[in-house]
Amino acid sequence: MVETKYGKYFIPFNNVGRQHPLGPMIAWLDDNNVKGSNFYMIHWVMPRPNENEMIGHPPHIHKDGELLIHLGTDPEHPEDLGGDCEIFLGPEQERHVFNKTCVIYIPPLFIHAPWKPMNTRRPWIFVEVNQGPRHTEKLYPQVLSKEVRDKIDWKRWKEEGF
Repeated sequence: MVETKYGKYFIPFNNVGRQHPLGPMIAWLDDNNVKGSNFYMIHWVMPRPNENEMIGHPPHIHKDGELLIHLGTDPEHPEDLGGDCEIFLGPEQERHVFNKTCVIYIPPLFIHAPWKPMNTRRPWIFVEVNQGPRHTEKLYPQVLSKEVRDKIDWKRWKEEGF
């Protein structure tokens, strides 16, 4: 970006070189790289082989409320997500499957996930907004069956800020 008084507010595509396994990272912002910002992560979700076999992000909580924004990219049918997505909510793991553009509000300290895209037919955009300055996460593997827990690569997930 051009160095101007307000140029610092323009966050370039893939601004910190982070990668996401589901598709290209668009932006990752928090108070560490944009002073005063809440946590935002934006990435594409691309069709992938074997995506239906994936377990998804395991159950967890955040200190702050969270918005999970799922955006279809077909301008003729913006309500069509371009695939299916699955999320489990609450300690009882209530299952929800959806295929429409939507926002899911997650209250602070509310157990949610696994979350995973499935049957992706067309790329779509995922935006995660944590309503706090940094990403926090505490894992809740105990709400999963032993069979499911044993399928998760736990080294891939870390607790932050608790």
